[in-house]
Amino acid sequence: MIPAASAPHCAQQNRNTIFVEDAVLINSVEWPDDQFVMRLTAPKCAATAEAGSFVHLQCDESIPMRRPLSIMRVNREKGWIEILFKIVGNGLRALSAAKVGDAISLIGPIGKGFTAHKELSNRVLIGGGVGIPPMVFLAEQLLAENPNEKPLVLMGSEIPFPFEVAHSAAITDWLAQDTDSAMPLMESWGICSRLATLAGFEGCFDGYVTDLAKAYLDSLPADELQKVEIFSCGPTPMLKAVASLAAQYNVACQVSLEEFMACAVGGCAGCAVEVQTTAGS
Repeated sequence: MIPAASAPHCAQQNRNTIFVEDAVLINSVEWPDDQFVMRLTAPKCAATAEAGSFVHLQCDESIPMRRPLSIMRVNREKGWIEILFKIVGNGLRALSAAKVGDAISLIGPIGKGFTAHKELSNRVLIGGGVGIPPMVFLAEQLLAENPNEKPLVLMGSEIPFPFEVAHSAAITDWLAQDTDSAMPLMESWGICSRLATLAGFEGCFDGYVTDLAKAYLDSLPADELQKVEIFSCGPTPMLKAVASLAAQYNVACQVSLEEFMACAVGGCAGCAVEVQTTAGS
């Protein structure tokens, strides 16, 4: 599954921007419920990837179809990228079995990234499940662009989060004091994050991540609400709820859809998603 909004409009738009690399696995960490975070050396991809980009990976030589996976982090100087995925079939199961030092054929970076508008400085990043990676990437990207304007990152999951949950030092007077679970990486960056679940995890908001976002939006005065821009990635039902929430509060919103994908460069149009515009569907 991959954010379809990241998919290119046509193959020609990606000419000279996508690279084929033999990436090398340098680290793999398994998390509960068959979740994996992998770090791969892919210097060409890392050099030009942006938040919302994804890669098309060969899971195993015996599996012809590649799998599209969102990029969670990059280090341009060291030439690595990180991906997060959950095993949902034979392809990703084969990928999870890769060992450190293995070469993995990679195509990327692919797709259109998020665009943050300077006049909308109150940014809310909402990630659900395997839609979390682009939000991590975007948070780091926004922080690098302007350390003084830090986004609020909200994440939701019904299975254990793919990181060790930390208690946040950030004050959120719009939440109960004991709703303080956060992503340690965000804490290290000085970015406020909060977690939501219906699974009853300690310190997490009890409800959908969109309910958590609504609680935040409800707390804002009118002048601050006008500066809000929402970015989101996750399951389609969640994104529909995010879009509805943005419409309710009349705030800007960008979502990155998940969709099955074959070629990943727009040639086969198999990942096309119908959208409504002012000109119609």
